[in-house]
Amino acid sequence: MQSFQPFTLSEHNTLGVPASCPQYFEPANLEEFKLAYAACQGNFYLLGEGSNTLFVDTDTPAIIRPRFLGKSTRDLGDYVLLTVSCGENWHQLVTYCVANGYYGIENLALIPGSVGAAPVQNIGAYGVELSDVVHAVSWFDFAQQKVIELEHSDCQFSYRESIFKNTLQSKGVITQVTFKLSKTFTAKLSYNGLNFEQDNVTAADVMQRVIEIRESKLPDPSKLPNAGSFFKNPIVEQAQYQALIAKYPHMPSYKMNDNTYKLAAGWLIEKAGLKGFRLDGVGVHEKQALVLINYDGMAGNKIVELATIVMNKVDDSFNILLEPEVRFVNHLGLTSMSECQ
Repeated sequence: MQSFQPFTLSEHNTLGVPASCPQYFEPANLEEFKLAYAACQGNFYLLGEGSNTLFVDTDTPAIIRPRFLGKSTRDLGDYVLLTVSCGENWHQLVTYCVANGYYGIENLALIPGSVGAAPVQNIGAYGVELSDVVHAVSWFDFAQQKVIELEHSDCQFSYRESIFKNTLQSKGVITQVTFKLSKTFTAKLSYNGLNFEQDNVTAADVMQRVIEIRESKLPDPSKLPNAGSFFKNPIVEQAQYQALIAKYPHMPSYKMNDNTYKLAAGWLIEKAGLKGFRLDGVGVHEKQALVLINYDGMAGNKIVELATIVMNKVDDSFNILLEPEVRFVNHLGLTSMSECQ
C-alpha cells in the first residue's frame, strides 16, 4: 500500500485548490484499506479522483483513496452482470462496455471520477442516470467491519441522491458496483443534441456524440481547473414552473413524472447575468455558466465565496436556491456549504 505523510493534494482535486493532508493512503484491496482505516482512527476523508471535491481549507484530514481494480462478468443471456471495483476510472469503463457490447451507459461517457464514487451522486447525463443500470452495490460497513451487499432498491436512488450520500454518509465505503447491462443496443436519444441523420445508430456513435458535446461545453480541468457542473439542476413545483415559463417562454425545462419540472441551472445563472463573471482569480465559465473555474489556483474559500454570489443572485432573480453538486471538505472532513460561509 502506498502511503505518504504529509501529502499535498493540489494535483488530486480538479479544482486545483491548494491543500495538504497529514496522511495519505492508497490501499489496493480491502485488507490494505482496513489497515489504513485503523491508522486514521476514524478521522479521514475518502477521495476518488477528486473531480467532485472542494477542499475549503488548506488543511484536510487524512486521505484514503481506494485503488481497488478489476472487473468480472456473469452472463444472463440477453443481459450481463458486470461487477467493477471501486477504483476503476468511470470513462474507461464506458469505453470498455461499448467495445465489448455491454449497453446502457454510453450516454454517461466522459463523466470524470471513479466507479466507486458514481453511485454516491447517482451520476447522470443526456437522458440516463446510473440508477438505470445498477444491480447491486458492495458496501464495506465501518461499524461491522464487513462487506454488505445492497440491492438496487436499498440504494434509495433519486436525482443526484442516494443512501450513500445521506443515511450511510461516512459510515462505509463502496468496494464494488454491479451493473446489469443489455447485450442489445437501444439508443436513448431524447436529450437535445443527440440527433442523428443516419439510421442504425450504434452505441459508439452515441458515445462519441456525447464526448463531443461535453468537450464543447465543459472545459478540460487540466487546462482550466473546475469540478464540472458545480450546481444541481433545480426541480420546481408546477405552480412555480408555470409562473416562470410565462415570463421566460424559451426557458429550458424537463417535465418529471410527478408534476415537477427540472430546470437548467446554467441557464438560470446566465440569465442572472453571471456568465463570464470573475472574482479575485476565480470565475463563472464564459461558455457554460454551470461551471466555476479556479483560474489562478486560489484557495477553496474563494470558490465558496463565488458560489455564494451565484446562489444569491439566482435566488434574487428567480426565487430558486441552487444546491451545490460538489462535496465540501474542511479540516475536519465532509461538511456543508452553509458551514463554510
